[in-house]
Amino acid sequence: MLSQKPKIVIIGAGIAGLAAAKKLYTTQNFNELFELCVVEGGNRIGGRIFTNEFCGDKVEMGASWIHGIDGNPIYKIAKDINAFENDEPWDPLGGKMENKMVITEDGHEVNSSIVNNISSFFKNLLDFASGEGDFGGGIGGKIVERLRIENGGGIEKVSIGAFLRKGLEFYWGLRKDQENVESFNLDDGGSEKDHENGEIFNLDNGGSEKDQEHVKSFNLDDGGSEKDHENDESFNLDDGGSEKDHENVESFNLNDGGSEKIQENVESFNLDDGGSEKDHENDESFNLDDGGSEKDHENDESFNLDYGGSEKDQENVEVFENWSRKSLEEGVFAMFENIHRHYSSAGDLGTLDFNGHSEYIDFPGDDITIAKGFSSVIESLGSVLPSGLIQLGRKVTKIEWQLENNDGNKPVKLHFSDGSVMYADHVIVTISLGVLKQGIREDSSLFSPPLPSFKTDAISRLGFGVVDKLFLQLSPTHHENVGYDGMKFPNMMMVFHQPDAKLNNPKIPFWIRRTTLVHPVYPESRVVMLFFAGEEALKVESLDDEEIIEGVSTTMSEIIANAKHFKNLNAAAESESFIKFTKVLKCKWGTDPLFLGSYTHIAVGSSGDDLDSMAEPLPEKSGDGRKSTSCHQLQVLFAGEATSRAHYSTTHGAYLTGLREANRLLEHYQCVDV
Repeated sequence: MLSQKPKIVIIGAGIAGLAAAKKLYTTQNFNELFELCVVEGGNRIGGRIFTNEFCGDKVEMGASWIHGIDGNPIYKIAKDINAFENDEPWDPLGGKMENKMVITEDGHEVNSSIVNNISSFFKNLLDFASGEGDFGGGIGGKIVERLRIENGGGIEKVSIGAFLRKGLEFYWGLRKDQENVESFNLDDGGSEKDHENGEIFNLDNGGSEKDQEHVKSFNLDDGGSEKDHENDESFNLDDGGSEKDHENVESFNLNDGGSEKIQENVESFNLDDGGSEKDHENDESFNLDDGGSEKDHENDESFNLDYGGSEKDQENVEVFENWSRKSLEEGVFAMFENIHRHYSSAGDLGTLDFNGHSEYIDFPGDDITIAKGFSSVIESLGSVLPSGLIQLGRKVTKIEWQLENNDGNKPVKLHFSDGSVMYADHVIVTISLGVLKQGIREDSSLFSPPLPSFKTDAISRLGFGVVDKLFLQLSPTHHENVGYDGMKFPNMMMVFHQPDAKLNNPKIPFWIRRTTLVHPVYPESRVVMLFFAGEEALKVESLDDEEIIEGVSTTMSEIIANAKHFKNLNAAAESESFIKFTKVLKCKWGTDPLFLGSYTHIAVGSSGDDLDSMAEPLPEKSGDGRKSTSCHQLQVLFAGEATSRAHYSTTHGAYLTGLREANRLLEHYQCVDV
């Protein structure tokens, strides 16, 4: 009797599963050695990669970004199939917005110097958390030391949220130090006071050292201690579904009429080398509206010192109606926090681990989108596989492993939702961390016997958040009302009052208040996109289309009604909601039973070690490193972005884990083509 070929079943036809299937299938003599199939619970391949069409425009429901092109396997695939070339309109920059405007919930356009100062400081905080070095004379280290003291000597369970908020306190303290120095360093004629006495006014507000070199962290001139803003592409959003999506958030150096003056005028609090106050005419460079219209002096007073040397109470100066400088800065800081919620998939940054933030590693080079859609990469991978190898609509409900005396002596038995079963020698599980979390609950029986504790502990500790995109079509009878710089709708970053503020606009629903970005999918499009994360994303998933249209239409009308530089605004604003949307397309990654979320993050209490544990195959090796005494090795293998220590949350991370598990099996059978 001929011995049966080992059977390999891959659960999930996302990019990890397809990468494994292609690697195995294209190995020399594979068909003679193995039997292979891919089972997919849904009605399409691609998983959290899904290029869709909405109102005639191409939209990415999930992943849309290639993160770093140097050495990135996804970039190579896309390049080889000419996926970067497309004659149809699309968003070539993935939403890296030009002519963007930062605007408050009551319609005030925020001076770009405020945004750039906060942006730069926020980026430096995240760079420090990522292990890229300290800044401003050791500000990051001092924040950590303060957190260490407050936490009784340790930071093992410190969150990114706590670190960022402590950083904001330092920002205010450092700024106040510098304002105090400035107010005493200028005499009535504008000359410099004796610096040897100046240090006494560097009060330790926020816990920073009384040292002038730390004040320099806000001196954004090119020769100072601040990092160059050309690197500010750190606030890149996770892709609405499976990948850290850099869509919409390149740098936050606002373009004034097309291109921002890089730092040369951003010395909003600075003294020049001679100690005299900077010429105020430079400050006006930030008063240009993003469309390039006349200088708006509305925001200037928050940065000006009286020429006689006296200082206004800068913290409480009203920049706009209902906005002091401090509340505005906090609103802008919260805007960047919300962007990082989308980027990280952590609905609450208080759950995102500070120490784990440095685990993620970028590929070098640019971050780019794919003109023909990310699904073109999926189609390329799937095209190599023969018809019938991928079975759609085959949802696995139970995985039995370590079986004996069964069909063909195969150790794994798969149960499907239609009642059918399938036996295998090896199963590569590529289902999402969200489904795994559900599968290890006491009321679930996805695995039998249950997974070992090292695996379930890792699954439990790691975070798996929800990030959704929302697409709406602007009404053809209303879109001309908000024409902005040749666009049918502006690229906006929204600043809201804090949740407990009494000044919140009651007409704006809570589920919009923690989103930040709204913009057309490409400049001439009538399709507008927003991002949502966490609780707000799940709320949007539960709303019907009419509720969404009403909420977004009202919010956009309230914000834009008081803003300048929009066509036909006065006549249009007579209507309560003069901006109207007519159609809705929303992601449902959080409630889709095949995903139950978007992508992985390292939560407080977890670590990169948990990602390594996720990747370990079953049965386990014995304690001395030898193989298990079971005669069947590598029964259940795991792939997907949640099993990648360096590249979790990304498509390239998922792809590489698929190759890893395919190679693990090939090595097991001593195949030469590995």
